[in-house]
Amino acid sequence: MTQTGSAPSQWVPVALSNMIEAGTSAGTVVNDAEIVVWRDTAGKAHAWEDRCPHRGMKMSFGFVRGDHIACLYHGWEYDTSGTCQYVPAHPELEVPKSICISRYGTTETGGMIWAYTPLGTLEQDSPPDLPALEGVRSVYIDAPVAQVSGALEQHGSTPAGNNETNSNFTTVKLESTVVTVGLQQISEGRCALHIAVPQDTTIATREALLDWCEDLRRSVEQLEAAA
Repeated sequence: MTQTGSAPSQWVPVALSNMIEAGTSAGTVVNDAEIVVWRDTAGKAHAWEDRCPHRGMKMSFGFVRGDHIACLYHGWEYDTSGTCQYVPAHPELEVPKSICISRYGTTETGGMIWAYTPLGTLEQDSPPDLPALEGVRSVYIDAPVAQVSGALEQHGSTPAGNNETNSNFTTVKLESTVVTVGLQQISEGRCALHIAVPQDTTIATREALLDWCEDLRRSVEQLEAAA
């Protein structure tokens, strides 16, 4: 699926860092654009268009081999530049450099992996400047991201700040812990929240945060259903 509309260029959180282990991949969606998030075995994160140029198979269904990711369908392998390097059916073939997958600018900060959208944007703004954090949970909500963002200010927590140059995260205070919330718009009516906390956050606070996330999701979806 290709990206639609005229979404602004921006850094968007697409996964919690600790949810994408070295040598694994996962699929996600930002503004209706399908993205594969993967981490090579050296630990570097990547965000690409989730489509093999050969037959359109999702790369997130594939597998990681070192610094290559391979398509599940016919095993075509791509290096970290997005360029195809190996075709199993023709092992001696010198693969044309034109066979490649489009990539997103990718960075990690605040315990999250971020992709710079839309696809192919060459001039990238500075990514959010966040401290070292640890991911707790990603919450998927069937409601517009703007509605969820508004609910964050009214759902039993006090806004603790935001980044003036990036509206895709906010911080809220749960008891004495500052919780960072990354906001990912999946589509007009669905979004994801990526929740991260300081690494020394207690188990009790983390458990309370899970309940808080579930209460937030339930209340927002109930309001959306009643609208």
